Formats: sequence, C-alpha cells, structure tokens
Amino acid sequence: MNESNDFDVVVVGGGIAGLTAASRAAEQGLRVALLERGTDERYLCNSRYSGGVIHLAFHNVKEPPEALFEVIKDATAGNADPALARALATTSGRAVDWLQQQGAKFIRVGNIVWQQWVLAPPRPITPGLDWRGRGPDLTLRTLAANLEKRGGKMLRNMPATALMQQAGRCTGVEATNAEGVHHFKARAVILADGGFQGNAELVRQHISAAPEKLKQRGAGTGVGDGLRMAQALGAHVTEAKYFYGHMLSRDAFTNDKVWPYPQLDELGTVGIVVNTAGERFVDEGLGGVYVANVIAKLENPLAAWAIFDEAIWEGPGRTARIPANPNYAKAGGTILKANSFQELAVQTGIPAERLELTIGAYNAALSAARLDTLNPPRTSTKLQPLPLSKPPYYAVPLCAGITYTFGGIATDEHGRVRRPGGAPIDGLYAIGVTTGGLEGGTGCGYVGGLIRGVVFGLRAAEQIAQERR
Repeated sequence: MNESNDFDVVVVGGGIAGLTAASRAAEQGLRVALLERGTDERYLCNSRYSGGVIHLAFHNVKEPPEALFEVIKDATAGNADPALARALATTSGRAVDWLQQQGAKFIRVGNIVWQQWVLAPPRPITPGLDWRGRGPDLTLRTLAANLEKRGGKMLRNMPATALMQQAGRCTGVEATNAEGVHHFKARAVILADGGFQGNAELVRQHISAAPEKLKQRGAGTGVGDGLRMAQALGAHVTEAKYFYGHMLSRDAFTNDKVWPYPQLDELGTVGIVVNTAGERFVDEGLGGVYVANVIAKLENPLAAWAIFDEAIWEGPGRTARIPANPNYAKAGGTILKANSFQELAVQTGIPAERLELTIGAYNAALSAARLDTLNPPRTSTKLQPLPLSKPPYYAVPLCAGITYTFGGIATDEHGRVRRPGGAPIDGLYAIGVTTGGLEGGTGCGYVGGLIRGVVFGLRAAEQIAQERR
C-alpha cells in the first residue's frame, strides 16, 4: 500500500465504537477504511469480551433524555463534562435503534431496568470467559460485514503508529506491519482503539505502581496508541488515574474460570474489605469499581480480602447477574470458611486480634447507625451494608480486575479532539474509551462502555458527513 490510499475517513480500532463510526460513515456515502491491529476475523477486543448489556449508568437507555442527563450527573458526582453528558443522554435511545437497523439482535431480562437491551444471544450464567457466538461477537461481525457491503475497507493486521499532519491539520494515518509502512490519507481520522489498560508502563504512570499485580479483566488489547498519537498532535488529555473494573478473586492469575465472571463486588461491598493486617482501608459503600481502584493503588494490590458471613453469601452473593454464589465455588475459586473470626484469621494469615477488633468496630458502628465514625468512614447511600454476625464466616482473596481506563483524549460532543485551550484539532476525532471527560473522578463514576462507543461513533461519523456536505 502507498500514498494513493485516499479516504474520507480512516478509523483506528475495530471495537464497537470504531465499527459503529466506520459503518455509519459508509452508510452516508463516505469512503472509509478501518485499521485494526488484530489479525483474524474474530480479533480480540473488550467489546467482544463484554457481557453485551447496553445500559446508561444502570438505567434503560430509552428513558427520557433529561432524566438520563441527571442520571449521568449523579453517577459521576457532577464530574462529567456537561456537553458530553447531554450528547450521551440525547443520543442513547437512537443508538440502540440504529444497532437494530443494522441487524443487531436484543433480548430483555424481565423487569430489570438496566437489562432491557442485552445483545443476543446472551452469555450463559456461568463463570469464566464465554464470548464466541454471543451477542457482542455477532454484533461486531454484523457491523464489519455492513461496512464492507457499503464499500468500506476493513484492514486487519494494520496497527496505526503515527498520525499524518499538514499545517496543523490531521491528514491521515501511518501504519506499520511486517510488510512495511503504509500511509492512508484521510479528510478525517477517528481514533477508537480503546484505553491504555494493556500498556504496563502507562498503567504504572497513571494508575498503579504495580501493574503486574492487576488482572486484565478485558482483552488487554488497548495499549494507548491513540492516546500517544493524539498527544503528538497537541491533544489535551483528561485525568487518567482511574479505571472501570471490578473486584476479582486473586485466583484469576492462575485460574481462567474465575474471570471476568463472577465478580466479587457484591461480597466485599456489603461485607468488608481488609488488608493483610486485618484493617479496613476503603469505603466499601462506594461500590465495587471504586474499591477495585483503591486496591490497585495499594503498595501491594494482592493484599486484600473480602470478609462476609452466611447471610451475605446467601443474600447479595446470589443476586448479581452472574452471581458469586454458586459460580465462584463451581469454578474452583478459593473461599475460606470458619465458624469464628479467630479461626478465619488463622486460615487467612491475618492477625486474629486485629481482625476481631475491625469486625467488632464495624458491627457496633452499623448497629448504632454511626458508620461515619469508622476509619475510614463507611457510606450507605449506594449500598446497604450488612452485619457480620451469622456464621459460618467467609474470606475470599481479592485482586483488582481492570477492564478499561477512564481518562484519555479530550473531545467535544461530536468527538472532535480538543487542544488544551479547547480549540479542535482539524481532521482529528476520538471516540469510545480512548477518550476522557465522562467517566472517572474521585468516585470512579461509571456510565457504560458500550453505549459510549455507539453514541459517539454515530455522532462523529455524522459530524464528518455533515462537514463533507
């Protein structure tokens, strides 16, 4: 390939964001090429690994836009860029309509409000990784087929390495593989290669001093290429200290059946999470994504335990979409069980006296409705804590499972990449989780990776088509 490759749009990355943007651009008559670093038809990416639930901060994406705007503000503690939040809220309903028009299939799960748009066929309620032939896999293949039917090019084994520019404008993409260097001219480039969770050095720089002790809960294929290339052109980058993920079993490093499901959030956030000294170190009431982030920032991220009792194991332990009880035990995950806290401490290696003091203080504060007196304080506005009072008692070794990073390239509501002062970089767009400004913040606010990808994929493609017209 050479300089004669000339397109209206070049998209970097073939997850749901990139495929949405490429297919929508081709649908509007634009000449499109999509560059994907994966080599085979079912290349790995987070979208393919996902559970396929398209929701917006655990709400139905078809709720009224004003209500969804408030949902986003609440989920992110007001940290989301208002323009991005409003764009997401006003386009989310149309996004699932568009996916249906493209051939995606959905099911609904009863009256569960955030599971009304689940890509079909859904993954089974079993532990481990199961993506082949499931809804996200079929949807990606459908979008890729649509792109090619509309005359677009899907180029695999084509990792982007640099952006081309002229007079401050992005004019294309340079890609390098075993065959050499390839240049793709474009009127617009869309970066959609995911976050940087698969890049140990970037994770070390922004998130954790020990990236090797975090478990990749997704495909790990997002290595920050888009972020690096955009920065080279002068893009502004948002805060990148946080990530979307969950509490997983420490066994995930040696047992593939215990990740990405079941997650263990429901155990630790209703019970307590302690370190190897038997001390609480995090406000469990802020949710599993928050706790996973705090664990990741420990000096040793493999030094945390979830402590809970029989009531939690038989209650919240059974309520998740793919619940820990009984799936975690079925998968062979380590779960320690004892009739006393002292016996549990012996099994975990935690100092018994310290663990008993920690649990006693927690139970007393909960009984007195004074969780604010704990160190650290415990909130109960999001999740209702339960006492640790019904034997047997349980302990599960934890690790932080990282799915994708929250921070990234700063954009406007159409996906146009912004410079530090706010002005756009002509010809350069970014969408999906390679961008920042919506999720993250000190509360690790999460709104949903799939819906973000589809919404801003549509908006970027439509903005480019409008400008071309």
